[in-house]
Amino acid sequence: METLAVSMRNITKIFNGVKANDSVDFDLRRGSIHGLLGENGAGKTTLMNILYGLYQQEEGTIFINGREEDISSPVKAIHLGIGMVHQHFMLARPLTVTENVMLGRKSRRGILLDTKETAAELSELSDRYKMGIDPNAKIWQLSVGEQQRVEILTAIYMGAEILILDEPTAVLTPQETEVFFETLRQMRDDGKSIILITHKLEEILEIVDEVTVLRDGKMVGSRRMDGSVTRDELTRMMVGRDVLFQFPPVEKEPGAVKFAFRGLCAKNDKGLPALKDVTLEIRAGEVVGLAGVDGNGQKELCEVLTGLRKADSGSITLEGEDVTNLPPWAYIDRKVSHIPEDRHTTGLALDWSLKRNLVLKSFRRPPYVRHGMMQVKAIDAFWQRAQQEYQIKAIDGDEPARALSGGNQQKVILAREIDGDPAVLIANQPTRGLDVGAAEYVRGKLLDARNQGAAVLVVSADLEELLQISDRIAVIYDGEIMGVLPRGADTYALGELMMGKRQEVDARE
Repeated sequence: METLAVSMRNITKIFNGVKANDSVDFDLRRGSIHGLLGENGAGKTTLMNILYGLYQQEEGTIFINGREEDISSPVKAIHLGIGMVHQHFMLARPLTVTENVMLGRKSRRGILLDTKETAAELSELSDRYKMGIDPNAKIWQLSVGEQQRVEILTAIYMGAEILILDEPTAVLTPQETEVFFETLRQMRDDGKSIILITHKLEEILEIVDEVTVLRDGKMVGSRRMDGSVTRDELTRMMVGRDVLFQFPPVEKEPGAVKFAFRGLCAKNDKGLPALKDVTLEIRAGEVVGLAGVDGNGQKELCEVLTGLRKADSGSITLEGEDVTNLPPWAYIDRKVSHIPEDRHTTGLALDWSLKRNLVLKSFRRPPYVRHGMMQVKAIDAFWQRAQQEYQIKAIDGDEPARALSGGNQQKVILAREIDGDPAVLIANQPTRGLDVGAAEYVRGKLLDARNQGAAVLVVSADLEELLQISDRIAVIYDGEIMGVLPRGADTYALGELMMGKRQEVDARE
């Protein structure tokens, strides 16, 4: 009988009375890549944090290589050969790769550091797995993809035979993802056992040998990934129903230029250049996607376009009117809707009720006010409709926004911004934190706004999302537009632009 690298039985974890994991079983075969699939909040990361010793389960047992273990801490997990690379990297940026690996480890030379020996060993490991990492490079000098490889290299160097990777491709370009997958295949061939936490179906279909699906804290099922497993089947396991992945094309051509920004320059919160001569036009009835690795100026651009950040130079026009550097309320009056990246600081008044958050931008206008008096019935009706349409999990709308989960907070923002028949809709990561079904609904609403004549700018780290709904896709890198590609663009062409290769001829016109 095959010995499993990991066997978890009847794992239950409770937070504030809610079961994040509910009697979950999970098996990892030796020398395999196992996908742990499910939407945000399904319990994937919680289950793996238990395996890594960050949490302890209320119920259930864990077997490592056939032996029952009490994994009381990450130190114990590392001792058992378990490594974990989190979604947010834990590296000391001023130090070198070698120095980061040596942090917290006892030197083999007593009071003297064994820097040269460690660097040589890291170089050998890097070459074996084709990571291309210079052990003497400082972390701040490395790209996001390289920093991720440093985390993996560290785990392997520390003896990990079981490796947990939490949403590892969220910050990678398509090219970096392909290189990353080659590394995983080599590690599998060397006998290592890998768990890939993800909600991306295309990754599951491409790289894993087996998949386990969680939904609402429970295990829905596991499947060996032979040729019979389809994307639709996995989706039904995740969501419980069929989901639309391809939206019907719109026959109507976009209208005239409705929203345009030319030569925009702006600084970030540190006073450094964030936008450098950014120019783009969006026509009425058009969705323009903005692709790029997070942190390349997307947040600053959205804030400049909604009056939340001043532009140092350049212009913004809405239907021919110069609206550059107007205050936020002026954009609201002109029906510019904004779904911000940070729902806590920009999207919601956390201590206000859900109902008040829904009418935050429209409480001065009918039907929510009449003769200076708030119209409670109209607000209640809006809440009931929004709760049903967006599947907002809440009690009665009178509870504060901070009482909701992140995904439900996002749904409140979407209901407010999309429902108001916007002239311009700027959506920054609109489906982040939503399950597949809710994301499908949101994308449909974005397209509804487009079909009603809105000029729509969708900023997303999800290339598949942009390819589904965009009429054109612009790519931003280091605060500059590298190029604009038409509908149906190749992901590798997008990836080259995302890595800073400027397009020679683009499709802005």
